[in-house]
Amino acid sequence: MILTLKDGSKKEFKDGMTGLEVANAISPSLGKKCLGIRFQGEVIDYREPLKEDGDFEILTKDSPEALHILNHTCAHIFAQAIKHLYPEAQFAFGPSIDEGFYYDIKLPNPISDKDFPAIEKEMHKIVESGLPLIRKDITKEEGKKIFADQEFKKTHIDELEGPLTVYEQGDFVDLCKGPHVPNTSYCKAFKLMNISGAYFHGDKTQAQLTRIYGICFFDEKSLEDYLHLLEERKSSDHRKLGKDLNIFMLSDYGPGFPFWLPDGMIFKQQLIDYWTKLHYANDYMLIQTPMILSKELWETSGHWDHYKENMYTTMIEGKEYAIKPMNCPGAIQVYKNDQHSYKELPLRYAELGFVHRHEASGALNGLFRVRAFTQDDAHTLLREDQVEEEISKLLKIYGEVYKTFGLTYHIELSTRPETGYIGKIETWNNAEDALRKCLEENGVPYKINPGDGAFYGPKLDFKLNDSLGRVWQCGTIQLDMQLPGRFDCVYVDKDGSLKTPLMIHRAIFGSLERFSGILIEHFKGVFPTWLAPKQVVILPVIDEKHGKVADEIAKVLKEAEIRAYVDHSEDKLGKKIHDWQVKKVPYTLVIGDKEAEDKSVTYRIYGHKDQVNIPLEDFKKLVLDDIKSKKLSRD
Repeated sequence: MILTLKDGSKKEFKDGMTGLEVANAISPSLGKKCLGIRFQGEVIDYREPLKEDGDFEILTKDSPEALHILNHTCAHIFAQAIKHLYPEAQFAFGPSIDEGFYYDIKLPNPISDKDFPAIEKEMHKIVESGLPLIRKDITKEEGKKIFADQEFKKTHIDELEGPLTVYEQGDFVDLCKGPHVPNTSYCKAFKLMNISGAYFHGDKTQAQLTRIYGICFFDEKSLEDYLHLLEERKSSDHRKLGKDLNIFMLSDYGPGFPFWLPDGMIFKQQLIDYWTKLHYANDYMLIQTPMILSKELWETSGHWDHYKENMYTTMIEGKEYAIKPMNCPGAIQVYKNDQHSYKELPLRYAELGFVHRHEASGALNGLFRVRAFTQDDAHTLLREDQVEEEISKLLKIYGEVYKTFGLTYHIELSTRPETGYIGKIETWNNAEDALRKCLEENGVPYKINPGDGAFYGPKLDFKLNDSLGRVWQCGTIQLDMQLPGRFDCVYVDKDGSLKTPLMIHRAIFGSLERFSGILIEHFKGVFPTWLAPKQVVILPVIDEKHGKVADEIAKVLKEAEIRAYVDHSEDKLGKKIHDWQVKKVPYTLVIGDKEAEDKSVTYRIYGHKDQVNIPLEDFKKLVLDDIKSKKLSRD
């Protein structure tokens, strides 16, 4: 087999060699560091034999995927400890996640976080034993014998096709595809974090389980840093900051339906203005489609079959309608309103569509998980030969937007779901290949997220990294080779024949609500000046004496479209300064005798102790430059 290495070179190896054997053949020192393999874009276990040509990369502790591999092993260590302490435990699934791992288990008696120290003590014994993780291929029949007393494992075996793999470590064995670190001693620094309820397969009709979350690092310092970061996140919780900063509120009269408060509306409008200018600059046409549409439309789109449980419905004159959970069928109706030629394509429709989805009450979380939100959608109808160019343009737009907010990201290519998809597999394969080719030609690194595509097509998911070390799913680009055909969308081709266009579904923020929550925590409420609801607060030292001058200054700033506010309260100056620091307003002006006399201002930047006195016109220019440049900080 021919393997293409990370540096682009190609080398021939014997068919069936494991990833570790290939790594040792390349460099024995690299083989010692090997924790996993990226083969054809997918992370696999280094113990797995390779049987075909492909791209090959060795993963070490320094690789981004290393913590996922480590945490996957720690999940097995946790399960082994549970088996020692609670022999009657039934095990479901124990994957690694973006931050750590979890394991779903069914226990004979309830446990709580008070039991964590005893479980961790048993885990430490397993780690200190340095048990090797041994990978074995087995048949379904062998699997059912191994897991004869494990009801959830047997059910899962029935759901799987082909050969199975298990991993053994000492007296514990688990059904698993991997990958895993060489032995348990790698999992030195771990902590069990919290406990919650879960259902088998996430299905409410199935058994209720106990889900325990944990986190693991290669060293104690990384664990300590992470726990410190968690404390920082608590103080940056968007629900608390949203209330303190007058951004949004929630009410028991409408769980999951957020209220935007006055300052929040200013914040939201800045995002909308930025979004609108971006789209006009990139040749999008803005549209607005109805919030309620008939059941027939959703049946045609496929949402009725695939999404009905998450849709709100209503009856109008004896006919069933649904409040839209998606904007795409509406955009298709706009396209069908006119006849189109191949010369017009691509046609780009953008919409800030207000959508509703019925989320379980237990899943609601501030602005992060709501039942009504504004989705920053766009739908592009185009020819097949235009796909790569269009996606290349989109990749640049996404990069520009996320850079504006100081957010880094990586991309995952989500492929065809195992079940519930529409269309032919060949069509799906072509769509996936088109996305993969576009990423590679643009030199954009990506990961494969198998089976997580939309029911109508594969997608590119943009995973954002915030200042608090978290990863968020926000932007998405979905290539749809199904929906236009279901609605009989056509264009007149060069030869006069009617052809069906393709559609690209695309959102950058994901939703204004969720993205706002992310930004509140990312900036910890200290927004860039252009986003801040109040940009300048003016504090007269003595209101009766300096209040009029403060109002005159505010007028000058407001005429320049700077959001200025005068605090005429009777509080003492020291309290005013403190209170507005709590509100995290970018610029605080203090107006006393000197300022009133020479028409100057004394300003202080949020988070700084220094006060600077300059002419009002100079201050106005300073703030306008800050706003125009969209600076991320005011150092």
